[in-house]
Amino acid sequence: MDRKKKAGPEQMPESQEGAQPAPANTSKPDQPQDMADSLQELEEARAMQEEYLALAQRVQADYDNFRKRNRQVAAESYEDGARAFIKTILPVVDNLERALQVEQDQEDPLYQGVTLVQKQLLDALKARGVTPIDRKGEPFDPKLEDAVAQGSPEEGTPGTVCEVVIKGYQMGENVLRHAMVRVVPDL
Repeated sequence: MDRKKKAGPEQMPESQEGAQPAPANTSKPDQPQDMADSLQELEEARAMQEEYLALAQRVQADYDNFRKRNRQVAAESYEDGARAFIKTILPVVDNLERALQVEQDQEDPLYQGVTLVQKQLLDALKARGVTPIDRKGEPFDPKLEDAVAQGSPEEGTPGTVCEVVIKGYQMGENVLRHAMVRVVPDL
């Protein structure tokens, strides 16, 4: 601890004994100029800080928009894939329905098995939001149906669907397959 004692005037090196301490810079004209320079530097630093903050906020907003857009694109892609897959299954649904239209013994285990498979498939499609387009007796709607034949005037009101030849299906607002129908002609 003795080494850390402060050096007194008697311990000063010889070269400084006769030297006068350097006068402090007390010139008053430089202080306002230094203050003005400091204020200008401070304002420049604040402007740069605001610019960097705005840039960081824009980058953050762009990133948030990018994430939202990616989530939306992923959800749309998933729905597109689901719709495409369901379209490939619709002929299977039609064939199961045709198989059940053939006159058979309803107690036959094969008939009951096909009925259960059809019900299970229709329940799975319904859970996915798929609904049949079956508008017999309603006015023809070209957004939902394709007219494949004309009916006779005795089959209903002109311009209405008199028979659904092949059911159509939609998933939400998207038509997966238009219903193929016969329409009563306008007279």
